[in-house]
Amino acid sequence: MKDISHNTGLTSSEIANLWSQYINDSMSVCILKYYLKSVEDKDIRSILKIALRLSLTHVDKIKGFLDKENYPVPKGFTKEDVDLAAPRLFSDTFMIVYMHIMTIHGLSGYAGAVSTSTRHDQIKYFTNCSAQAMGLYSRILNLMLEKGIASRPPNINPPSQIDYVEKQSFLTGWFGTRRPLNAVESSGIFFNMQKNAAKIVLELGFSQVARSKVIRDYLKRGANICDQHFDFFRSILAESHLPPPKKWDAEVTNSTVPPFSDKLMLFHIATLISTAIGYYGAAFSLSQRRDLAGKYSLLIVDITKYAEDGVNILIDNGWLEQPPTFDDRDSLMNKN
Repeated sequence: MKDISHNTGLTSSEIANLWSQYINDSMSVCILKYYLKSVEDKDIRSILKIALRLSLTHVDKIKGFLDKENYPVPKGFTKEDVDLAAPRLFSDTFMIVYMHIMTIHGLSGYAGAVSTSTRHDQIKYFTNCSAQAMGLYSRILNLMLEKGIASRPPNINPPSQIDYVEKQSFLTGWFGTRRPLNAVESSGIFFNMQKNAAKIVLELGFSQVARSKVIRDYLKRGANICDQHFDFFRSILAESHLPPPKKWDAEVTNSTVPPFSDKLMLFHIATLISTAIGYYGAAFSLSQRRDLAGKYSLLIVDITKYAEDGVNILIDNGWLEQPPTFDDRDSLMNKN
């Protein structure tokens, strides 16, 4: 790529990418440092160390980008948000399951950052982040397969020939006999179930240790919503005689000592809900059975309301940092 000789400032999209990554990686630093204090499995420890090193590198790199552009660095999460002396809250098994899901989220985020960047250094930076995350994901998945932890999506028998849809009944689903799921639909269901299974464990564990009753109740409500969604998806798979992914509810200890601040735990769940809405939307757009598309729309409404309630709790406690915002031109013009 030819070098551009003139100086170009960061666009709003590039600022948004850096700002969001800083918040998320500063949170990851807290979580990974805590996990490393209690993990026993040496192979999982090795994965956590790599992930922590990457998050620390990202935080430093983003500080450099923002300082150079005279943008304030967000506070994000600090050592005040983690108690490294707190007892173990999750098992080693869940730690690697958690890393699997969070790395998937990271890969999606980096792809979005590359596609919304125009400055060469930003494209290069997020392309590098993506490459590092791909390498980490490969190591995580290989370890999960070795340990028998990974949930494999269902196998599908190869058709004898290429088929085309001949009848509109292919789209039906509300009444009468429903056709079996196709590969695209089952993939969306399976991977959304995997993400739900991990989120349930976080909400169970966090609700066990949160200091605020309001936040404890909110997290319990989230676990119940995720359970309901998981059960619905499981019933759809069962109709086509397909197995669901594993659940990990038993991977929470009986500790009631909070390893993280209420702010971090609530923000983490709110972020996962926001991501879940996007994944549900993607599965909705690819579902060709009307009953699935209709149900996805209801599930999205369900978690959108839950997400809004979580954001309101963050705002009420003064915990929600505001992203860089455009000038209010109307306010400036009416100031004098």
